[in-house]
Amino acid sequence: MKKSRKKKLITYAAITAVLAVFCFWQNNMLTVSEYSYKTDKIEAELDGFKIVHISDLHNKSFGKKQKRLMEKIKKLSPDIIVITGDIADSNHTDISKALEFVEESVKIAETYYITGNHEYWLDDGEFAEITDGIEEAGAVYLSDETVNVTKNGKSFALTGVDDLSLVNFSDRCPKLDGSKLNVILAHEPQYIEAYSVHGNVDLVLSGHAHGGQFALPFIGGIVAPDQGFFPEYTEGLHKMGDTSMIISRGLGNSVIPLRLFNYPEIVCVTIEKE
Repeated sequence: MKKSRKKKLITYAAITAVLAVFCFWQNNMLTVSEYSYKTDKIEAELDGFKIVHISDLHNKSFGKKQKRLMEKIKKLSPDIIVITGDIADSNHTDISKALEFVEESVKIAETYYITGNHEYWLDDGEFAEITDGIEEAGAVYLSDETVNVTKNGKSFALTGVDDLSLVNFSDRCPKLDGSKLNVILAHEPQYIEAYSVHGNVDLVLSGHAHGGQFALPFIGGIVAPDQGFFPEYTEGLHKMGDTSMIISRGLGNSVIPLRLFNYPEIVCVTIEKE
């Protein structure tokens, strides 16, 4: 009887250990997804321009000073790095951990940041600390504004829209010049229809959905914030009208502390002349 009990305990312990390793791997193995975006709205000097897109870090750590994450990004040789919100997490807030990423990313390439919903769920002091810290680190905080991103003397327009502005996107997004390529940073993907009808929105980079948290074969993501169960917009490339949207699965977790078959993701977009 004692031997049988001991055998069961060993079996349970082995199963627990295997599951622990499996879950750790699922939530810590960094993947890179690469996309090409072709457009006739850039000059030859911008052909091959690389944007590394980071979203939903949620205070997640990938080694000291984000070493593993930074090594992956550096190998991609980005022209710019964009952060589409939720770099911090309102449920387990660590502002210094969130800022650590920005402090390292600016050493690789010019970095642009917009807010996600979790930044607005912080208290006022924490919100100021993170937005001020991002700018002090040398990144550009875009708050319902447009800047020109330049390489080899040519430029395209990069617009960052606050998370609180997305529900009124048509009013809060600046007017866009249709003669230029317009890349929009917007944290939440479920507003794709608003993005597409605004006018001159060419490419949207978004996050928020965490890849649907748990991904199943032939089904995809199971649940996403603001989209509920079996959400439509969780990852990858989506098109509506003349607007393309690329959604990052993100890097960290929040309310649901585990992701399955849905590895943390770095997105790299290469803009190519059509």
